[in-house]
Amino acid sequence: MTTATDIAEAQLKRPAERRPDSGRGLLHRTFKPLIGTPVNAAVTLACLWVLWLGIKGTYGWLIARAVTEGGPEACKVGQGACWPFFEAKLRFMIFGVYPYEEHWRVLLVMVLFLGAIGITMIPRFWTKGLLYLWGSVIIATAVLISGGVFGLRHVPTTQWSGLPLSFLLSAVGLALGFPLGVVLALARASQLPAIRVLAVIFIEVIRGVPLISILFMASVMLPLFMPSGITVDKLLRAQIAIVIFAAAYIAEAVRGGLQAIPRGQYEAANAMGLHYWQAMRLIVLPQALKVSIPPLVNISIGFFQDTTLVTIIGLLDFLTTVRTAMQDPAWVGIAVMEGYIFAAVVYLVLSYGMGAYSRFLERRLRLGYD
Repeated sequence: MTTATDIAEAQLKRPAERRPDSGRGLLHRTFKPLIGTPVNAAVTLACLWVLWLGIKGTYGWLIARAVTEGGPEACKVGQGACWPFFEAKLRFMIFGVYPYEEHWRVLLVMVLFLGAIGITMIPRFWTKGLLYLWGSVIIATAVLISGGVFGLRHVPTTQWSGLPLSFLLSAVGLALGFPLGVVLALARASQLPAIRVLAVIFIEVIRGVPLISILFMASVMLPLFMPSGITVDKLLRAQIAIVIFAAAYIAEAVRGGLQAIPRGQYEAANAMGLHYWQAMRLIVLPQALKVSIPPLVNISIGFFQDTTLVTIIGLLDFLTTVRTAMQDPAWVGIAVMEGYIFAAVVYLVLSYGMGAYSRFLERRLRLGYD
């Protein structure tokens, strides 16, 4: 009779079974999905061919056939990219009509802003010190970009333009719209009918009209309601419109996060004796905001790109300065592709950076419930 001891000894003497992929090289495991079947091999070869054509054409246009010296006349007869256009118009495309000799100020502002954003993106710096950091950056930004103090030349807001203006409108709009959006989301989820109805009306009215109409109202209608002799700066009006519009969309994203929180979290907060604001601040909102990260980043990317709409009220955003540079009589019809590609690359880099950071946060915070 075979006993359990005999079976165990037989299993110990049996050679260990090898996994199907054991002993196979990294190259085999990498290329098997690409060329494992005739269809996969054909698709892979077609994609490589298209990729090669793209790289070859891009290299030829950017480098091999590019015009590197001369002016508009040289670019007219050239077959590739017109690099002299960037030499002549790059600073205007980035800084717009901001005084040429004062470009160092807005460049320093962008460096400060990007540095503060970079520090804010690192989780270990999420302390109260960030409030002091951003307070200092905001004060330095106002002093540098506006001037009028410390011997700096005053630059009116009508000359704020280009990429710094687009960056400022989107960053400030989202920074101020976020807390307002959170409050609106809590108000819409409130058990108090009056507060809930007011929040619903505000959100649905703002979301029901395009941003361009809100910008028109802020630019044209708002001054009509102001007392006689009081004017509101055009840039400030546009900024208020963007803040309100962003808040409405952020409110819906946060409300979706609130609805994703299990009911047990609310009950646990009540069982601990926490009142409403303590429960929201300590338990509910941290979890809801984690769930809301993907839609919030999507809203941020969209609003950065939507700042191009401020051109309808007379503000020169980044895309408008690029178009203006291409419409220079000396360059008109010559560097159209170069200008639009430059604008697309700038938007792509910034938008991709926000998307990549969103994915980093999702992995770090481990979104979802098991």
